[in-house]
Amino acid sequence: MAKLDYNMIAIGAGSGGLVSTFIASAVKAKVALIEKNKMGGDCLNTGCVPSKALISSAKAVQMLKKHTLYGLKNVSYEVDFALTMERVQEIIAKLEPHDSVARYSSLGVECHIGKAMIRSPHEVEVNGQVLTTKNIVVATGARPFVTPTPGLEDVQFSHSGNIWDLRKQPKHLAVIGGGPIGLELAQAFRRLGSEVTIINLDPGILSREDLDMVQFIRESFENDGIKLLDETTIESVEKRGNSSRIHYSREDEKHFLDVDHILMAVGRTPNSSGFGLENLGVELNKNKTIKVDKFLRSSIPNIYACGDVAGPYQFTHMAGHQAWYATVNALFSPLKKFAVDYSVVPWCTYTDPELARVGLSEDEAKARNIPHEVTTYGLEDLDRAITDRTDFGKVKVITPPGKDKILGAAICGVHAGDLLAEFTLAMKHGIGLNKILGTIHPYPTLSEASKMLAGVWRKNHAPAIVLHFLERFHSWRR
Repeated sequence: MAKLDYNMIAIGAGSGGLVSTFIASAVKAKVALIEKNKMGGDCLNTGCVPSKALISSAKAVQMLKKHTLYGLKNVSYEVDFALTMERVQEIIAKLEPHDSVARYSSLGVECHIGKAMIRSPHEVEVNGQVLTTKNIVVATGARPFVTPTPGLEDVQFSHSGNIWDLRKQPKHLAVIGGGPIGLELAQAFRRLGSEVTIINLDPGILSREDLDMVQFIRESFENDGIKLLDETTIESVEKRGNSSRIHYSREDEKHFLDVDHILMAVGRTPNSSGFGLENLGVELNKNKTIKVDKFLRSSIPNIYACGDVAGPYQFTHMAGHQAWYATVNALFSPLKKFAVDYSVVPWCTYTDPELARVGLSEDEAKARNIPHEVTTYGLEDLDRAITDRTDFGKVKVITPPGKDKILGAAICGVHAGDLLAEFTLAMKHGIGLNKILGTIHPYPTLSEASKMLAGVWRKNHAPAIVLHFLERFHSWRR
């Protein structure tokens, strides 16, 4: 049998493909990476990076609006939307070298820019050349899903993949969807000066989070002047001059809304077709993700998948996490293989305030009849939050009754995503609240919130008998 060209070929140069080929090259495997569009994938070019860049500009505007809270007077500013969007592109350009062909080539990865077509379990064609390989890792990601809507094709609308092409700021933006992407962009556009209406098909926003945590975001949106329509069905869209009219029904009544731009943000659909999997009979799940086992193998054992195209989570950090398992299993199986670990998965919605969670939510614990206790700590009591005028939100931890083991943690507040890391580490390595309480945290910092919560838990579980004995002991000592 002729020697194969590669130990592994990864298709897609987003987080999954980049991490996969990085690992493969690090262990001296011969590896190729194929990308049909831009290196870095959606995260760098149309997702995480540009959205956070836009959010940072919106936060700067918000700080200026609240200048009197910080003892400042007569502060004036003007939002240049086109310049703001150019700044987004500048930040993307600054990060591009991290994911570039030049960098990965220097690591020993053979990069091919072109459309991949899997011809057989061991053959991938790109740019008219057939590459042979021992294993294939599919990391093709996902794309924005656009809900079929009568008249939508006749009006101006964007999704998270092309909203970055805008240079003229919408006067009135309609955001369709109440998930993380829609909420983040809705708030950013509102703070930059657009009127914003969110049309949400579901009963509430961020449906997988606890209502008491989501309420902080709803209050923030209300303060920002964002109009939120829950449980709303869009019937059709029509073009009316330079604007678009959205016909919708809500509470058994029909309404319409005139806007000059629409952002579709109702979710993402996996890129699992169009590059050969269907011709090989690779099995898909009902949601079109590639069906994989615990080792991330597809129904064809030497074809692996990771990231959004595999599910069950659609996070950049999950794609990177899965990439390690897919790569190591592809390169070293059957000598050694590892089942992917989903036991501790953190995530964050980057609204203001941010909402971050890891592990069980309170609602999930109730739904699954898991015995639990809930401990909360309000950020209105945290010194650093007070000094920074960010004393809004809370920390919530789920534990077994009477035990300090962390089953889940949620934080709503400024830098919640950063603060969640301590709870994520604690859960991963079996560290309980007592040890967090016994750890020195620098004062004054937001990180003290975790210690303060641990203190609340400890106070709630103080041994009454011991305290009664100590009271008598100290009385005797006086």
